[in-house]
Amino acid sequence: MSTEMDGLGRKGGLPPAEALLAGTLALMTGHAQQADEDLRALMAHKIVSNLHSLVDHPQLSGGFRASLSNLRGQWQQQLAAGCSDAAVVHPQWWQPVHGVVQ
Repeated sequence: MSTEMDGLGRKGGLPPAEALLAGTLALMTGHAQQADEDLRALMAHKIVSNLHSLVDHPQLSGGFRASLSNLRGQWQQQLAAGCSDAAVVHPQWWQPVHGVVQ
């Protein structure tokens, strides 16, 4: 089994900033689809934590980090207000998955 190395000597996968961003987006999707309030709260805390790490990430541009900082603030406000069932995106509002992505 061969393992690809990137230009920095790391084994395969995404660069750290991209991996963290991908994981954060996945958490946001899970948060929108989760009906259990306790799990939603845990996910929201992890999302805020990830956004905090991304805001300080040196590989991201200043403008992108500023956008992430604003997004983190919105998630923190949501946590402070408490997650509600009103924030759940119910399946009838989900977009269908396309067979081909261009």
